[in-house]
Amino acid sequence: MHTLRSSSVATLAKAVCKLSPRLKSTAGRPSAPLGSRFLTNPDDVFKHNMWDHVQWTEEDKENARQRIEENSCIQIPLQEQGKFDTDACQYWDKFYGRHQDKFFKDRNWLFLEFPELLPPGAKSELTNRCLRDQQPALPTGSSTDTETNRHNRSPDTADLQESCQKVVPENDDAATQTATFPGQHASFRILEVGCGVGNSVFPIINTIKEKDAFLYCCDFSPRAIQLVKDHPDYNDSVCHAFVHDVCEENTSVPFPPCSLDVILTVFVLSSIHPNRIQGVVNRLSTYLKHGGIFLFRDHGRYDFSQVRFKKGRCLSENFYTRGDGTCVYFFTKEEVHDLFSNAGLEKVQNLEDRRLQVNRREKVAMHRVWMQSKYRKLYPPSAS
Repeated sequence: MHTLRSSSVATLAKAVCKLSPRLKSTAGRPSAPLGSRFLTNPDDVFKHNMWDHVQWTEEDKENARQRIEENSCIQIPLQEQGKFDTDACQYWDKFYGRHQDKFFKDRNWLFLEFPELLPPGAKSELTNRCLRDQQPALPTGSSTDTETNRHNRSPDTADLQESCQKVVPENDDAATQTATFPGQHASFRILEVGCGVGNSVFPIINTIKEKDAFLYCCDFSPRAIQLVKDHPDYNDSVCHAFVHDVCEENTSVPFPPCSLDVILTVFVLSSIHPNRIQGVVNRLSTYLKHGGIFLFRDHGRYDFSQVRFKKGRCLSENFYTRGDGTCVYFFTKEEVHDLFSNAGLEKVQNLEDRRLQVNRREKVAMHRVWMQSKYRKLYPPSAS
């Protein structure tokens, strides 16, 4: 799990190749779900920056567990921990003040992994694009959800149409029986929570404009929201950015309950204290329409970024603070499922994304682990 130098990388590459001998690496941009670039030849390990669906050995897991046990053995004293929760907004505000919009890249991959972000009228465009892609089968025993068969075999045309043409239901009555609010006339509404400086916002805006869709985006950093509003692509006819702390129970939002088709959180819930996350998901879920979907991507347990933490940065089990005061939690697949099912949502997808990230210039490689999930709000039992 530590950073791997060239000799270790070669050993790892051979192990990976043995686990998926029938798969071939693909050129160009990897396809969803979770990419399709497979390492089958150990000599190819430095040809790309990232390899998908990497299988771990028991030794890999044990090394990771030991490293995390070591870096968690000394925790920050309880009397000093409170500031990382109560002052979280200030830490992130300073972060955006220091880095502005230069730290993160725009997430142009969003619509590949989350086609649900597209309004129904735009889904046919994605379907045509998906059907042009030649997607290889996922590796046998891959970390994708074995309960969903289409993630364990080569997708056929019907599979692609199903994944690319999921239509979210029309507006619920609750959304139309309230006072005027931004985006009330749109037939498709998205909320991004923890939008930062807009790395998801602007790819979404530029895709949904002129499609009868509307995007809400919030962050508890006033500086981040101002950077979003100052961006040349910001358009208040299709987007409403606002300052909001989702951890606060009694703060208002600019839309009514049961009015959203999609809620998106990308590397956001992990920054919240573990004791607060369930309450946040519960409250956010009330704003989804019945049939609406919650899209989630975040840090996974044993990721390289967790392993490399030094002693003295741990707040509690699998929860750390960085040098700038911002915090991060590392999820397991089971925790993610409990989080959303406890909020009354039904699983559509719950994947563990394991990759090998390569620094080709330094000849080093790192195990990366992310979680990617989709959970839907059920219709009431009386609904047809």
